[in-house]
Amino acid sequence: MSTLVFTHDDCFKHDPGSSHPESPARLKAVLDVLGAPEFEALSWREAPMGTRMQAKLIHDEAFVDAIADVAPASGRVALDGGDTVMSPGSWNAVMRCIGAACAGVDAVMAGEFDNVFCATRPCGHHAEPDRAMGFCIFNQAAIAAVHAQQAHGLARVAVVDFDVHHGNGTQEAFYARPELFYASSHQSPLYPGTGSASEHGVADNIVNVPLPPGCGSRMFRERTAAELLPKLRAFKPDFIIISAGFDAHKLDPLAGMNLEDDDYRWVTEELMKVADELCVGRIVSVLEGGYSGEGLAGGTAAHVKALMA
Repeated sequence: MSTLVFTHDDCFKHDPGSSHPESPARLKAVLDVLGAPEFEALSWREAPMGTRMQAKLIHDEAFVDAIADVAPASGRVALDGGDTVMSPGSWNAVMRCIGAACAGVDAVMAGEFDNVFCATRPCGHHAEPDRAMGFCIFNQAAIAAVHAQQAHGLARVAVVDFDVHHGNGTQEAFYARPELFYASSHQSPLYPGTGSASEHGVADNIVNVPLPPGCGSRMFRERTAAELLPKLRAFKPDFIIISAGFDAHKLDPLAGMNLEDDDYRWVTEELMKVADELCVGRIVSVLEGGYSGEGLAGGTAAHVKALMA
């Protein structure tokens, strides 16, 4: 498979503070591991700047404009009581995240690459249409899904999320839109407290697989195979976006699951099988969480190796 990586130095310049878990060191860990010789077949491009119009595919116009207006020239601005913080580099960083995700869709649809990995930060899946939260300002995975529809005429687009936290923002954006599908495996109970198995969307287009603290490989794989993948196949997506969070890794300090590097290989291969069956292999993967440098690097390496296979 031919795999393209989008990244940009602007994504290092989002600086929520030295003690904040969503640090530039996260991206360094990802880029360092992808610079190893085993990844020499990867192609690389600089992430373009996204646009306000793209952000507004998911987010309310007033919210997008308010975020642009509050972006500081110096210091920091807290958006939700301290979890989500903007620094002088944050606006460009989040617009690179949007630009990478949408350009990834364009590159796959043009047949330039089989799939794309967006090595960008900050993460996005907690950002709701009118609210920044949980380290997330704009929701680039959800934006890319709607971009795939509007720019390329695709009817049905799925986002699959294996971050340890439920992507409440993506669920909120998709809940009443039957042509969009969101599936999430996540630890429960855990922030943000959403993601019950009873939350189905207007057309069974929301699938949540809440997993208990301490969950390891066997339960993760069994329940993903039994509950998530059949629903994804039944939806028959024209394109799959992956919200690729690596904080369910056993080394992560912010949660309590016990996944191994090989679980990320497995789930990626399973999603690729669905994409090959139903949508000509079309996948764009967007980096979400992961707060252990070692766990993030190991999970990312396993994920991207699977994309390249």
